[in-house]
Amino acid sequence: VMLGLGFPIALALGLSSTVTIVAFSLAPLELLPQLMFGTADSFTLLSIPFFIFAGIILGSTSISRRLIDLASAIVGDLPGGLGIVGIIAAVFLAGISGSGPADVAALGLVLIPAMVRAGYNRGFSAALTAVSGGIGIIVPPSIALIIYGFVAEVSIPRLFVAGILPGFLVAAVLCIVTFLLSWRIRENAPEKRRRPEKMALGTAFRRAFWGLLAPVIILGGIYGGVFTPTEAAAVAVVYSIAVDMLLYRAMSGADLLNAAGEAGITSAVIMSIVLTAGLFAWILNTRGIAAGFTGLLLQVSSSKIVLLILANAILLAAGMFLDAVSIFYIFIPILLPVLRQVGVDPVHFGVIATVNLAIGQVTPPVGVNLVAASGVSGEGIGRIAHAALPLIAGECVALVMVTFMPWLSLYLPELFF
Repeated sequence: VMLGLGFPIALALGLSSTVTIVAFSLAPLELLPQLMFGTADSFTLLSIPFFIFAGIILGSTSISRRLIDLASAIVGDLPGGLGIVGIIAAVFLAGISGSGPADVAALGLVLIPAMVRAGYNRGFSAALTAVSGGIGIIVPPSIALIIYGFVAEVSIPRLFVAGILPGFLVAAVLCIVTFLLSWRIRENAPEKRRRPEKMALGTAFRRAFWGLLAPVIILGGIYGGVFTPTEAAAVAVVYSIAVDMLLYRAMSGADLLNAAGEAGITSAVIMSIVLTAGLFAWILNTRGIAAGFTGLLLQVSSSKIVLLILANAILLAAGMFLDAVSIFYIFIPILLPVLRQVGVDPVHFGVIATVNLAIGQVTPPVGVNLVAASGVSGEGIGRIAHAALPLIAGECVALVMVTFMPWLSLYLPELFF
């Protein structure tokens, strides 16, 4: 009801939980701050503000343009090449920030104007940027996978490795859809068919080298056992500052303070949801509500395929109204025990849930990537959402493959660990 009335998600979760606790005398009120603090008192969750900070630093400078130049040097001559460039650049950026909206903002400022100049429809350009940004929560380091690992008590390094192939699969499907749509989405006026000047591959690689090195250091350190995901996030911040201030010389001290402020605000929004969603999840678990739903779902069917389809339907519907943090805290305690009983690996389900939430970032009414793309492009959210429909359909095909081909998620974790 509170969400329907337009309450912020954190407030809706917190107030509904508090009213329930008071109405049914579940706990003394003085215990609520302790319950919420216990939810956020985690070394693992400390990585979230660090990854956000690193992503903002690298995304606010020339690194996104350099990555786009590199992607353009690789595939720019293909039909729909500039759109494919955006998808590949999104994969590059995903290995740095772990946040969908941050990737959309960093890509959109450069890519959308370039696509419009080349003859692409502005709505489709914004839609492609919004959908591509969703790759940021699938490919490691992913903030969504960190939250899932914390809630489900699953190894985060395993989840990071598990997200690599599905993330590449989603990117490949989007590239195919963009290629097939390339002639229909371009306008016919010859003056609008100007191709952006293409940089030599060697030059583009040298310019983008330090940006490409960031995910290698972050992920290589985690998988090599050099540091934990939280320590890797801190390393990412130090590396980002060094690259921007010493090598690219693209950031001043004032810019760094602004980036820190922006990271603080974004982190506060996420952590406020973590606090109140944790209170909501406490009620679900302690009062047996989650267990009751588990029993109900098993009564509906004990078929692994049916339950996976049902879980996907629930997560896709939830993604239209809730953010990833809230969905993980509310639905994972309900869905994961059921799927475990029918033999679904929790790492595999974590990737399935994250791909669902990547789709949720571009489905109205609450599509955070749509909002980010609208802000960057000036295009209306409705027009962007309509233009995104073929791309969302492609993502759904990738979701089906990830769901029913578990080796896509489990092959690399088994190989690495």
